[in-house]
Amino acid sequence: MDITVAIDCMGGDHGPHVTVPSAIDYLRHDPEANIILVGIPDVIEAELRAAKAELSPRLRLHSANEVVGMDESPALALRWKKNSSMRVSLNLVKTGEAQACISAGNTGALLAISRFVLKTIPGVDRPALAVILPTIAGHTYVLDLGANVDCTAEHLFQFGIMGASLVSSVEDKPSPSVGLLNVGEEEIKGNEVVKQAAELLRQSGLNFYGNVEGNDIYKGTTDVVVCDGFVGNITLKTSEGLAQMLATYLREEFKRNWLTRLAGVVAMPVINSFKHRVDHRRYNGASLLGLRGIVIKSHGSADNYAFGFAIKRAADEVRGGMLRRISERVSELSHHSQTSAQAVTR
Repeated sequence: MDITVAIDCMGGDHGPHVTVPSAIDYLRHDPEANIILVGIPDVIEAELRAAKAELSPRLRLHSANEVVGMDESPALALRWKKNSSMRVSLNLVKTGEAQACISAGNTGALLAISRFVLKTIPGVDRPALAVILPTIAGHTYVLDLGANVDCTAEHLFQFGIMGASLVSSVEDKPSPSVGLLNVGEEEIKGNEVVKQAAELLRQSGLNFYGNVEGNDIYKGTTDVVVCDGFVGNITLKTSEGLAQMLATYLREEFKRNWLTRLAGVVAMPVINSFKHRVDHRRYNGASLLGLRGIVIKSHGSADNYAFGFAIKRAADEVRGGMLRRISERVSELSHHSQTSAQAVTR
């Protein structure tokens, strides 16, 4: 199937220096993909010349003369920058010219503008950010990662539906397991919101595993881990910090003396294999779920390699019919969840 992805070329720490070459490279590997480069024409055309590439029916340029800064206020970006590369990219999804949008720009602005332009799917109160994390068993999907700091039990329930639908669409798993992040596995653990969310998930018909703890994320206990954005963002940033610390320690130990340097040379194949397995760039691209369009948030510092994975994530979600799956599942369970919520809160 033909897929069209709009890329906010101006967003991120590196802007067109990364987004344009990544788009060109991706088209070589995906014959069904079409890409719309959105941004300042002169800048994008300069990058195309540097890459010795030309515009074509599969690689088009759409002008946008404003840029949302990485530290810009989301409210101001939403109100005043109506011709920003970010907003224009989202408008292309809204009008149907593109099926997905990718941006490495300001996360807060992307959340605000996406929700304003695309609106949420009926039955979804708030969109959620979902990311893939590597595990012993392969990988798992975690949401929310910061879009919603304060959540109700119903919000967490909806995150579970959306996360399960995402896994079903991109990995062809008919019944992915869903875990609720908590301070213990027992049903009596957690605050009232988490307890109510667990009851909603338990009665939903989803493949609900039950409560999971922080160490279950990297064990790969479940396909999906649900939490509020406050907990999820801290979990993600802590994981990133731990990975950086371990990498630093490893380098320091191998450089300690000539014997450890020699050991490092001998161990290089193992080290390279390890680095590949845990390379965060392979998991780049957070899915903003719950909108009437596919939106992928790339890490702002992503290089060409990492941004290519964000493009692939967008294409995979389009191919898997993720929007349809979420809409159908939310509609199917919304009435049931409302009834259950009333029973749980009595």
